Amino acid sequence: MQRFRKIINDPVYGFITIDNPLIFDIVSHPWYQRLRRIKQMALAHLVYPGAVHTRLHHSLGAYHLMCNALAELKSKGIDITAEENTGAKIAILLHDIGHGPFSHALESVLMENIHHEELSLLLMKQLNEQFRGQLETAIDIFTNAYPKKFLHQLVSGQLDVDRMDYLTRDSFFTGVSEGVIGYDRIIKMLTVYNGELMVEEKAIYSIEKFLVARRLMYWQVYLHKTVLGAEMILVKILERAREIGLQDESSIENSVLKKFLLHQHKINIADNLDDFCSLDDTDVSYAIKQWCRHTDKVLSRLCRGVMDRKLFRVKIQNEPIALSDLEAAHKYAMEKTGVDEAGAAHFGFTGVAENRTYNPYNEKINILFKDGTVRNISEVDNALIQTNLSTPVKKFYICYLK
Repeated sequence: MQRFRKIINDPVYGFITIDNPLIFDIVSHPWYQRLRRIKQMALAHLVYPGAVHTRLHHSLGAYHLMCNALAELKSKGIDITAEENTGAKIAILLHDIGHGPFSHALESVLMENIHHEELSLLLMKQLNEQFRGQLETAIDIFTNAYPKKFLHQLVSGQLDVDRMDYLTRDSFFTGVSEGVIGYDRIIKMLTVYNGELMVEEKAIYSIEKFLVARRLMYWQVYLHKTVLGAEMILVKILERAREIGLQDESSIENSVLKKFLLHQHKINIADNLDDFCSLDDTDVSYAIKQWCRHTDKVLSRLCRGVMDRKLFRVKIQNEPIALSDLEAAHKYAMEKTGVDEAGAAHFGFTGVAENRTYNPYNEKINILFKDGTVRNISEVDNALIQTNLSTPVKKFYICYLK
């Protein structure tokens, strides 16, 4: 009998192999294929034009790194059964399946009070029913209910393959070389000690580089002020559309997007997973294109700004934005656009961006030394990652009309 084998050509890693029919069936499922239509980095392409890769690219890449990590651990004598091997691969493959249109940018707008990881779990449970219970181990690993904790740590932790892929992939597609990490060396140095995922002593510098690269990518790419500003305009567009739609439903074209935008509080998401999975970036992009000609001046101007890349000016600083600056932005918007005070709030707004390099309180990155001792990465001799890099950096910004 011929062994099952499919290969996918990936621009970052070369060939990715799928050698399990169940995993191939999951990849072929419409809910998974929807990830082709959701950009990994939302509107970052307005700053970095190459950043148009998708959630499908990323999840396949994370799956590839998971395959490598599991093979490495098995070669070191770590006991991983065939069922656990498949379960961990499915868990990472589906870890982002609950993302909605434009990923994090619109997460709180279309589905308030529900995180994408909760949606991922709901979808995994539904898929488990469709695949006759074959995803049980994957779900246990995803939710950290499985006894072998290191399997969950590979999916979600300080050193998970999710982060390794998105840093590698996002730096590749943006061209930002500061995000390049030695993912292959880190994987080679992974080990398990007392049931916990750790790295061998030889990987200390690779881990420090990984953490610094993550910090640089956040401030240079993910939290770039123009990216922040563009994604906040996207939020303001949907908030304005909701305001208009709640006053007069006929002013917003009927669609699944409208259903979630106007009636999300009445929706039991568990009963509407098919509708949720029919939503992707295309729906929002089409709506923005249509709303460029909307009779509402605020909505049409915001939409044209995104379509034509006529974005707001963004000022970012270490101290909170003064109320007088926000009031001045509103006054200027009223003068320039002729909108009222309520409309002006969509053309001048503030926000906070926060990131920390390393969170030693959430989950530590532990180094296993040759003598059998274990130390946190922040406690090794001459550590680069010390307390000052584990405290969160908070920056305040204001967006306003040019």
